[in-house]
Amino acid sequence: MTQHLEGDWLELATASGSTIRVLKAAHPRARRLRLTVTPKGARVSYPHGTHPAQVSAFLRHHADWLERKLDELHLIVKPLPPLHVGTPTEFPLRGETVMLDWADGAYPKVEAGDGTLTLVIPRPHTRALPVARGLLASYLETQMRRDVSRWLATYVPQLGLAPTALRVRPMKSLWGSLDTRDRINLDLALALAPPNALKYVLAHELCHLKVRSHAPRFWAQVEALFPEWKEQRDWLRLNGAWLKTELDRLIADVAD
Repeated sequence: MTQHLEGDWLELATASGSTIRVLKAAHPRARRLRLTVTPKGARVSYPHGTHPAQVSAFLRHHADWLERKLDELHLIVKPLPPLHVGTPTEFPLRGETVMLDWADGAYPKVEAGDGTLTLVIPRPHTRALPVARGLLASYLETQMRRDVSRWLATYVPQLGLAPTALRVRPMKSLWGSLDTRDRINLDLALALAPPNALKYVLAHELCHLKVRSHAPRFWAQVEALFPEWKEQRDWLRLNGAWLKTELDRLIADVAD
């Protein structure tokens, strides 16, 4: 089992190819390391000043128990079939399962049908896989920008503030961010989620235009803008690792 520390998460890749994401948090009253598993996912808490190596060693020691508990709650991300040119496969799009199919054509394009998405790739297929990944990345970003543009038209007048730019790209651990120049970044994996999950992340980052922290008044602002935020936040906690793994399978070779 290997581990990778990033942000507030510890990512564990098992020998079987599964991925475990553990939320890590220092706790002011913690006297020892503690690992908990709930339907929202896994969490490790520890006293302030604990060395990251101690946290990693603690998780390695409890790895079998952690994997078993998460598997019982169906929170383990199972290995996904790799993307193969010409081989149909299912994947989530806007919260619905669609069939990804392939076809030959004069030029590369994406054709959307009822429950299907067809990648049209010209022959010869010497670079078909990177072309297909690029097509998918562009298509997913276009779908996200279409939704976001529509929602911004409603949210910006309510807030009285607007972001200076919007960037959509794969993000390792976050769903979104707001930088010091008021530019919003959104994770491309949100194109796979139900629209309301994307809507929550957008509302979350927009509210940071008014409150840069996660103080109570920030959450009050989120509540006013998007009352269903708790349900969508919980959905992302339950399904986030799976979504990010699906996106990586689809566009792994596409640069940020």
